[in-house]
Amino acid sequence: MRELEWEGLGVKVDGRQLHHLRFADDIVLITPSISQAERMLADFDRNKQVSDAPFSPNATKISECSSYVYLGREVNMANDLAPELSRRKRAAWGAFKSVEEVVKKTKNVRLRATYSTPLFLLP
Repeated sequence: MRELEWEGLGVKVDGRQLHHLRFADDIVLITPSISQAERMLADFDRNKQVSDAPFSPNATKISECSSYVYLGREVNMANDLAPELSRRKRAAWGAFKSVEEVVKKTKNVRLRATYSTPLFLLP
């Protein structure tokens, strides 16, 4: 992947150019346009011996989207954190609701205080 000539491709995040995310055998290409994605896929396919991951166009899921949940975090083209924070808040409330009945029944005040304060409210 390092040998691919993708300088200037992708999107700028915090002053750095970001064009892909990798984890295990998954790769997410990040581009502002379909033409850049096509070029990157062609480069990737042309340099199979360079890349450390096998690429099969027929077995590859390709989709266009403005946001994507990757490794538990929402990544979006606008670099807007509001949807991610909202998603985490909903998940925290869901987790809290799953133990709420047990917490209400406990007599241990310290345990009750610990589990009655949703984690997303803590600094």
